[in-house]
Amino acid sequence: MGLSASGGWAAGAHLPALSAVDGMELTALATSSRASAAVAGAAFGVPGYASVEQLVADENVDLVVVAVKVPRHRELVLPALRAGVPVLSEWPFAVDLAEAVEMEGAARDTRTFIGLHGRSSPAIRWPAGLVADGYVGDVLSATVLASSIEWGNPVSERMRYTLDRTLGATMLTIAFGNAIDVVSMVVGELQDVIASTATRRPIVPLGRTGQTVPMTAEDQIAVSGTLPDGAILSVHHRGATMSGPGFSLLIDGTEGTLEITSASGYPHLGPVTVRGARGRAPLSRLTLPDGHDDYPHLAGTPMHNLAHMYAAIRNDLLDGTATAPDFAHAVRRHRLLHAIIRSAADGRRVSI
Repeated sequence: MGLSASGGWAAGAHLPALSAVDGMELTALATSSRASAAVAGAAFGVPGYASVEQLVADENVDLVVVAVKVPRHRELVLPALRAGVPVLSEWPFAVDLAEAVEMEGAARDTRTFIGLHGRSSPAIRWPAGLVADGYVGDVLSATVLASSIEWGNPVSERMRYTLDRTLGATMLTIAFGNAIDVVSMVVGELQDVIASTATRRPIVPLGRTGQTVPMTAEDQIAVSGTLPDGAILSVHHRGATMSGPGFSLLIDGTEGTLEITSASGYPHLGPVTVRGARGRAPLSRLTLPDGHDDYPHLAGTPMHNLAHMYAAIRNDLLDGTATAPDFAHAVRRHRLLHAIIRSAADGRRVSI
């Protein structure tokens, strides 16, 4: 769902990533109309359907991928689950926590997967293993500084919906949500949060039209909380920044330090750099060991982590394993975002 002949995220990233994975292939697609389905089906050489119901009725479909705008996820996910077909939904999963809980509950015995593909990144899984194996000793604190060029700079008409905090595709859910999922994989899940948020640019330019449009989505997010072992995690995510690091995670421990950085504010998409030091030695770059990356020819592209995610999904479906994150994990992440919203609203620490 969402694979269009005119391009977009599904065509530009999902399809080439899926095509790189042995044992997986595109067998059908569905769009919002018969006309667009016919055009897309002809472009990609597969049957094109005008509804998700028709798509899941195709006996060659073993996995439905929902890669459309967030407000449409529910109407597409639920029919696929009712048909008992496994579903991969892009992140953000839902417009809010209640909708996420509803979709997760509808899965019952059907396999589900969520597109938080930073968890499949070799460059993230490796330092997560270093922390787990005691490279820094006991974690004392973790500090994140991240930024996004969106949410304050000129916005296109196509992306205008991301300015509305009620539609579920904001800086909090997209940029912060993906980044905090990567951070949580490395240092653990937050147990509580105290948060401050702000919309410092309530009016933004609409492309080059000379017009402006309102923005209700948060463009400043500051969060502090406690990790499972008592360490403190602090995060500041900034919208429409002029300069500075895109993403930086600094982990201080009793035996050393680890730093993960990315030029963009989206560590789940682009390449990351890992530096580390034991004791009081200066930080130096660490190199990903051999054997961690199954798709090195895709390194540096958005398809890289997506390919690893699709490989994990393939293995889970064939072997009955549970490696790729599922809808239950998506609900866990939505609970964190909901706790941040609650804490920012009343100024209190909120347990998760």
